Amino acid sequence: MLAVFRSKTRMSTELPAVTQDEHPERWPYLAATPIVDFNHPAVAALAAALAEAAVDGNDIIARCFTWVRDQVGHSADIGATAVTCSASQALHHRTGICFAKSHLLAALLRANGIPSGFCYQRLSIEGGPDGPHSLHGLNAVWIQDGWFRIDARGNRHDIDAQFTPPVERIAFQPDTTHGEYDLPGVLAEPLPSVVLALQSAQSIPQLWAKLPDVS
Repeated sequence: MLAVFRSKTRMSTELPAVTQDEHPERWPYLAATPIVDFNHPAVAALAAALAEAAVDGNDIIARCFTWVRDQVGHSADIGATAVTCSASQALHHRTGICFAKSHLLAALLRANGIPSGFCYQRLSIEGGPDGPHSLHGLNAVWIQDGWFRIDARGNRHDIDAQFTPPVERIAFQPDTTHGEYDLPGVLAEPLPSVVLALQSAQSIPQLWAKLPDVS
């Protein structure tokens, strides 16, 4: 069973939030930030509502994951025009690409005292070895003694991401022959290039033209 570390969710702009996790190395994965803004009233209220009927920590994760996966539409899937970045923006507009959805999921989990971070994959946009490529964002949560990846991008006919520990079921499996791969590590903060791309784009078409990539 997951040990849930309850944090004192704040309704102000004071950052970071105070946690009660006894492991200092996990504190950054519990903090509120301008992007993972779980101290926003709407985000905090949703986090509390999702946890209210949960039976344990894993159930909280499942409820938060399922809500973001299914209730926040992926911009490409629903033809959205708004570009969102922070957790509160994704919640307000109920849309976002993978990065914004991962920011919201991290916020909901951290608001409930569950350490959560960010993982990235480099994927081919057109499915070929010669590119172009883009990063794809997903989350990792701390369960028992390690990180477990979850992907709330949103399911479709060819994607079936689930929360089924200890078996990982994420949206995409990189094809190394096409220059795709998993970036190593779990980050406490979103990549700056990801945040810059989202915050500087005025429309979804503009965002598609400058999706972040790594060499």
